[in-house]
Amino acid sequence: MLNRIAAQKKEEISRDKLQLPLREMIKQIVPGTMSFSQALTSNTWSLIAECKLASPVKGRLSERTVGELARIYDTQGATALSVLTDSHFCGTGQHIGEAKQVSSLPVLRKDFIVDEYQLYQARVLGADAVLLIAAILTDDQLHRYLATARQIGLDCLVEVHSREELERVQQTPAVIIGINNRNLTTFTTNVENTFDLLPYCAADRLFISESGIHSRKTAVDLQNAGIRGVLVGEGLVTAQDIAEKVRELSLQGGSKNAK
Repeated sequence: MLNRIAAQKKEEISRDKLQLPLREMIKQIVPGTMSFSQALTSNTWSLIAECKLASPVKGRLSERTVGELARIYDTQGATALSVLTDSHFCGTGQHIGEAKQVSSLPVLRKDFIVDEYQLYQARVLGADAVLLIAAILTDDQLHRYLATARQIGLDCLVEVHSREELERVQQTPAVIIGINNRNLTTFTTNVENTFDLLPYCAADRLFISESGIHSRKTAVDLQNAGIRGVLVGEGLVTAQDIAEKVRELSLQGGSKNAK
């Protein structure tokens, strides 16, 4: 599934380049302020709350709009927002603007980045950070994309799933590394993946656990193990009370620093 999505993404980018060539897009760039990394490093615990409308496996997850979700997340204690812009998740680039209209929190563009063009595109759309997935990028791409992103003030959350990917990414300047508990080949989820990889995590990086986090206990266990935050989508949008779940996973009343 991952390979299929990546192949479709390349076709999509080819069409985007015809509509707005890179040289024209670069003229529209307003450099970012690295607000995403600033938000995460200034807190001992961070909740990156994802405006996840659908999943390729489970279909539609929420009937709320991105704007409605972003407003709830913002007012209930999230540190940053994650906005899916891939069509497999019912996402579009315009969803970043919808989130920005109702929230001042930094926004991560969550997509399958396979071309440098998408970094510039993300910044033009208003994103403060992008997701880079180690499983679909070469070492050369990781280095180049991290450098390009920094040039335009765009943070990167670099995602790994295995020890091999972790070791590859720790050979790059990546500051924020996400450990994905969802296997992108089988799409099965197991939070133990984060705990299994922690002994191999460098002390000078900031680690986020992604996927499969549904309870305060899991969040506390991750924090006690040295993780600095979580990225949660499905666990929020499918909750009976989304606002309460945001407060729960942001560890309000716990050891999370005040913003």
